[in-house]
Amino acid sequence: MTIHEFLAPPAVSCQRSGPNDQIVMSSRVRLARNLRKLPFPSWAKKPDRLRVLETILPAVESLPQLDPHFASAMDDLTPLDRQILVERHLISREHAAKSAGSGLVVNQEESICVMINEEDHLRMQALRPGLQIKACWQAIDALDSALETKLDYAFSPELGYLTACPTNLGTGIRVSAMLHLPGLVLAEEITRIINAANKLNFAVRGLYGEGTEALGNVFQVSNQMTLGESETQIIERISKALNQIIEEEENARTTLLEKKPKSVFNHIGRAYGILANAHTISSKETMNLLSLLRLGIDLGMFKGLERSVTEEIFLLTQPAHLQQQHTEKLGAEERDILRADMVRDRLRSVQRPQAPK
Repeated sequence: MTIHEFLAPPAVSCQRSGPNDQIVMSSRVRLARNLRKLPFPSWAKKPDRLRVLETILPAVESLPQLDPHFASAMDDLTPLDRQILVERHLISREHAAKSAGSGLVVNQEESICVMINEEDHLRMQALRPGLQIKACWQAIDALDSALETKLDYAFSPELGYLTACPTNLGTGIRVSAMLHLPGLVLAEEITRIINAANKLNFAVRGLYGEGTEALGNVFQVSNQMTLGESETQIIERISKALNQIIEEEENARTTLLEKKPKSVFNHIGRAYGILANAHTISSKETMNLLSLLRLGIDLGMFKGLERSVTEEIFLLTQPAHLQQQHTEKLGAEERDILRADMVRDRLRSVQRPQAPK
């Protein structure tokens, strides 16, 4: 079975819902672990990397929490397979570039994914739609405890779990949420929110994590340090911060509708007009306009249009997902034309936005 046959179709995966998913698109908790007495992946020679893969992969596959699952060495996946996994946020861009000695295991629900020999020997993550940080933590904590009975982790009584990057040292936990914040962007308040988050030692990144821009008004918020706090303390602290950001976004939307309604409706109307009529459009422009369409749905401006439709289009118009639908190799210009054709077709039956009463 290929990864394409295993993963749920975008139409299905995009219908998954959770608490506060109007603003919080997904939650994630990731743990970093390494094996004792073996070099970290960036220092390891090929035989060491293969040895780590041969040790970890069967241990992970044996866990009942992952059934049914898909497992593969990274060098058995095509570049297109890897990019699709990145676009679905199941693996990092860095892991997609790995070759011999690296691997992954992902379950059918796409709620747990394990990367082997990324920056650390083992990076396991739990993902849930909406604001479900604690549920993610419970799932990955159970998986980690089960694996710890099968693997010899590198652990120091003074420092905690040993990791390749000092910022992951200690608990090895990275807690994050993907937030859709068009209200704060339109209100020109997003810089204030990012600065406040940074002062509280939270990192704010773009759609695909570190070094990427916030396309589609989507921001990832995560803890920066893991040493000196327990997992519970980190989760409580970031949960509090996320609830504050949700409140700020809700307030920004309310204030915009009270003080600048025509400006908001204009942004959404123009976004619909371009998406419904364009004959060539880039991935970046599509994501930014779909963000406004999603906002319009949240504000009740599109009768009968579900938010999941915009998220499905968002995913299907990404370069790898677009390429997957065509046998011939597509260039950038061809992708822009086919992307516009797809969006026009999906929005053909959607009535133009109506300002809410």
